[in-house]
Amino acid sequence: MLTSVDRLLFVRGVPIFKELRDDFLVRLASIMDELSFPSHHTIFTEGQEGRALYIVVSGRVSVHLREQELAKLDQGTCFGEMSLFDAEPRSASVTTLEPCDCLMLTQQQLYEAIDETPGIAVNIIRLLSRRIRELNNELNEKQQEVKDLIRQTGLAYASEVQRLPTEPLPRPAINDTFYGQNDGNGNFPYSSFPY
Repeated sequence: MLTSVDRLLFVRGVPIFKELRDDFLVRLASIMDELSFPSHHTIFTEGQEGRALYIVVSGRVSVHLREQELAKLDQGTCFGEMSLFDAEPRSASVTTLEPCDCLMLTQQQLYEAIDETPGIAVNIIRLLSRRIRELNNELNEKQQEVKDLIRQTGLAYASEVQRLPTEPLPRPAINDTFYGQNDGNGNFPYSSFPY
């Protein structure tokens, strides 16, 4: 496990805490719990109530919705921060890909630290705002891709429609001429048809 100095240096490198003053970092780093998980261990599942943020100290984890992997996270990345603030059910599951050591910050620990050092809240708000902005940009890009695809599909369809004849199609003439000989009884024996 980490010494207090190693823990401070490690937490300083995590994006959510980068801009905090050292005295804030010392406070946060000292209250975090250290946890070790074996490989293929589910740290939390989608829909589970969440009140903690995790930081990967060593190893890797997979963030996934059922079988669909959303991301792989490694050393220095954090996860679970949304539920830390809104206490809503987890939006995804997180499973270790190999043995992992993590730091955990609970909602209660964070609130107590924010009461003592409000600057922590400002940094967290910045991080969440940045993530929302990134998601908005991704959404805008996807919407533009869909619009482009619709436009391309529409143009291809319009091109095909333009190739269709504009005047009504002529009715095919049906040759109703009959070549057979009546046998006198109103019958037309097969042998009377020309070959």
